Amino acid sequence: MFITLEGPEGSGKTTAVEAAVNKLIEMGYQIVRTREPGGTVIAEQIRNVILDKSNTAMDSRTEALLYAASRRQHLVEKIWPALKDGKIVICDRYLDSSLAYQGGARGLGIEEVLKVNLFATENTWPDLTLLFDVDPEIGLSRISKNAAREVNRLDLEKLDFHKRVRNTFLQLAAQYPDRYIIIDASKSREEVALATLDAILSKLCK
Repeated sequence: MFITLEGPEGSGKTTAVEAAVNKLIEMGYQIVRTREPGGTVIAEQIRNVILDKSNTAMDSRTEALLYAASRRQHLVEKIWPALKDGKIVICDRYLDSSLAYQGGARGLGIEEVLKVNLFATENTWPDLTLLFDVDPEIGLSRISKNAAREVNRLDLEKLDFHKRVRNTFLQLAAQYPDRYIIIDASKSREEVALATLDAILSKLCK
């Protein structure tokens, strides 16, 4: 099963899923946890280019294409082999992030960015997408208070950009209701972690 985690910056998805993954492993599930952009050596190198704060001149289409290239390499080297071995892959961000950030917030168009990504992924969709929904002001406030968190080029965008990201994610959730589960990420860490585990188990047990 292929599970992806999505949400605006500072939604807490990475922290929430850690507790859920530990519980799933205790229950005997074979889990491969990974992230985008990145997840493999080549894909991580592309990540460094995308998120480098000094790359302020990067064109929006260049950004979208780099994400798709990183995603392709990640699938080939890590995700597809793990799925073939019968493991559960939990990926922090995937195709929907490109639709939300480049398609929606950057204004490139959801359908246009989708075409590029369907070519890159050979139509590989997640079985389940968890959307950790939170007001961008709350998310950005969390980032500013977390000294240990990586601050990247996208974190530095203005509030309106992050609002467009959130709105596009909610639009995607409405468009793909069979795949999406929305989690209220404004709640406590414990509540969000429990909701995450419940959502994953509900899919695994079907």
